[in-house]
Amino acid sequence: MPTKIDFIGGNTDHCLMAMALPMIAAMFLNMMYNLVDSLWIGNLLGETAYAALTNSTPIILILTSVAMGAANGVSILISQAVGGKDREKTERLIATSFCAVVAFSLLATILLEAFLPEILQALNTPAETYGMAYSYLAVYIPGYLAVFLYLYFTAVLRSFGNSVFQAAAMLVSTILNAVLDPIFIYFIGFHGAAAATLLSQIICLLFMLIYLKKKKLFVFRLSAFDRRDVLPLIQKAIPSVIQQSIPAISMMFLTALVSTYGVTAIAAYGVTGKLETILFYPAMALNMVLTSIIGQCIGGARYDRAKDYLKCALKYGCGLLLLLSVLVVGFSKQLSGLFIQSGDAAAIVGTYFLIVSAGYVLNTVTNCFLGALNGMGKPSKSMLLMIFYYIVVRMPLAYLLSGLGSGLNGIWAAVLVSQCRGWRLWRCIPQKFSKIGQVLDSSAEIRYHNSRTK
Repeated sequence: MPTKIDFIGGNTDHCLMAMALPMIAAMFLNMMYNLVDSLWIGNLLGETAYAALTNSTPIILILTSVAMGAANGVSILISQAVGGKDREKTERLIATSFCAVVAFSLLATILLEAFLPEILQALNTPAETYGMAYSYLAVYIPGYLAVFLYLYFTAVLRSFGNSVFQAAAMLVSTILNAVLDPIFIYFIGFHGAAAATLLSQIICLLFMLIYLKKKKLFVFRLSAFDRRDVLPLIQKAIPSVIQQSIPAISMMFLTALVSTYGVTAIAAYGVTGKLETILFYPAMALNMVLTSIIGQCIGGARYDRAKDYLKCALKYGCGLLLLLSVLVVGFSKQLSGLFIQSGDAAAIVGTYFLIVSAGYVLNTVTNCFLGALNGMGKPSKSMLLMIFYYIVVRMPLAYLLSGLGSGLNGIWAAVLVSQCRGWRLWRCIPQKFSKIGQVLDSSAEIRYHNSRTK
């Protein structure tokens, strides 16, 4: 059962970089992949079409977040099995989780297609953008199985210490989407962008399956399915799904709130969301990388290594985000012009980043600790912190400040306050992490002593 990188015996900095850099590259390519639709639609079809895409985005984010969360939850158990060098358990977990992923994604697709009109109405989708938003999602949603399976298999690869392929697959998919988008939009119209995205995702999944077959990291047998593994997988996957989905739920709520300020406000908020991916994706990459790395360390009973990786991720992650924050905030108005030619929208985008900018480094700190907790098999703790961060603080405060007359700036202020509040929560986490590590270390010593005695 070969792994790509020796996380337990290798140099901490080198191993983290070898895993994190391809993952960050993959996330940035994913950002470019998502930006392609925005750039073509905004420039070819105008502000109203871009606003329709913004109304569609929260639903797409929810779907992607659920898939990423479930895959990340599965990788916790697989990483620990790989770290413990338990081949039989690893193959059993892969077969069982694969069946669960297929069943869930098919059910989600059916339900979303059935209730799509009600979902768009709940998001306060304006009448002038409703038809376009519906047509885009009606084409995109049937491809959810391909999206879910792709994210699932990338999580399995990360569990084995391989993040390079995800970057290569995203490069191919991004190029395909960039080429197909204008062609499909020209011949089909607005929802042609969704068709191009769907086709490129299917091709990317096929590329992934061919790679897995050639690498032979594991033997995939459906006969290895074990229903006894279903409950542990659900126990890890559900908190991870909720954790990944909460930011998207928050965005859905804020999108509905921003929609009351008109089409220009919606379009501007869509631009901020696209630009924020430059600042969010490195943090998300570190979260997922640490889940797999620390999962292997825990599986191999090397809790000291887990702590070293967390410290290393914090150091490099915060430095990178500080640099990116300066660049995005400083050129936010100019970057807005890449998506839509609107001075009013650019002004809203510029104000947003001036208000929220201080929180991006704090978000990176939060994601590093979330990844550490996930890798230790504690996704429920991460979930509770995310619920507080977004649901308890951000959403009610945004609604309150907006209703009290602060307008859009009140909504942006709520985003910043919730990020700062999250920082205060994380001040106590290193101590808790250390205590958990001490307990686990003691347990490992007892097991080692007992084995020597026998």
